[in-house]
Amino acid sequence: MDEPIKTHRKLLALSLLLFIGVVSTFNLMASDREFSEAENRMLEQLPAFSLKTLMSGTFTSDFEKYMSDQFIYRDIWIGVKTDTDRITGKKESNGIYLGQDGYLIQNFIPPTEEELQEKADAIQAFDQATPGLNKFVMLVPTAAALYKDKLPRYAIVGDEEAYLGKVRRLLPSHIHFLDVFPALYAGRELPIFYKTDHHWTTEGAYIAYVELCRQMGLTPQRKEDYSIRQASANFYGSLYSKSGFRHLPPDSIDLYLPKDPENYTVTYVDEQRSTDTLYAMEQLQKKDKYAVFLNGNHALVHIQTAHPDGKKLLVVKDSYANSFIPFLLPHFSEIDVVDLRYYDGELTTFVNEHDIDDMLLLYNVNTFFEDPSINDLSE
Repeated sequence: MDEPIKTHRKLLALSLLLFIGVVSTFNLMASDREFSEAENRMLEQLPAFSLKTLMSGTFTSDFEKYMSDQFIYRDIWIGVKTDTDRITGKKESNGIYLGQDGYLIQNFIPPTEEELQEKADAIQAFDQATPGLNKFVMLVPTAAALYKDKLPRYAIVGDEEAYLGKVRRLLPSHIHFLDVFPALYAGRELPIFYKTDHHWTTEGAYIAYVELCRQMGLTPQRKEDYSIRQASANFYGSLYSKSGFRHLPPDSIDLYLPKDPENYTVTYVDEQRSTDTLYAMEQLQKKDKYAVFLNGNHALVHIQTAHPDGKKLLVVKDSYANSFIPFLLPHFSEIDVVDLRYYDGELTTFVNEHDIDDMLLLYNVNTFFEDPSINDLSE
């Protein structure tokens, strides 16, 4: 072998060893991080060692996750990887597709028939336990259903509309299924979904609110009744964090503020804290700016409105409801908001003790099928 080739290979090997040594040194010197702002999630911490966890393999598995999460400049490496994937034509990362016009679109994975039946059974069991409660179900389609034309050609995404139909057929007729798919589809040329986040925008929530009023026999507030204020022009949401795709323009967050504001009280029950606003403006200075709506997710929130003669409403929800609830205030005297992922009380007891009139079950399609807490609705 020629001497120059040998020298070249030795230099490459030494460079690689030096790189590994430098990175390892920095990894050892760096403090562990608890939270990734870029990925918007908690990071793995050093697992506790024991002979039992070593023999079972859980220590090795947890340690690998820890090393991956705490790797030096992890956020930069994730960006480099997805940039490389984009150059090679790959437009999918962690179940997120990079679509046209800068849209990040989360894949919809259909549930099994058994999972579908479990959800329907849970709702019906709750219905039987609360016969005097008027029930409305709103399952919101996601961008994967409404923006199919923006998906990459090869993308294989489940049919959300078909599964919405299955849920509707499994529920008894007296449980009102609020189909917002047609209204949202008619408004799809508007910015009804964020491009970097899985939530609908306030515009999308307003369209669904008008449809809810139509189907519930309420008179909706006109769009002209609100002052639309841009709260942030630099929002990078959950899909941006989860996918690792970078170099995308940010979203903006709008608030629909009534031109004739009314007094109301918002109580975060578990925190024993009350405020006079539905908007946590301080959240706009953080990564998860969508938490400006209702200050994020909480087990139980009670809202006392300025309409004492109205009905009492219970909203059982995921985070899609956070930007939707402000539109409901003119129509009810009290609104209780329950997130089953954090609530550990008995919902049937709560309904009976508080003389609730109406209930709205509001979830996006993905969370509805994935969230196991819904199966405990009647417990």
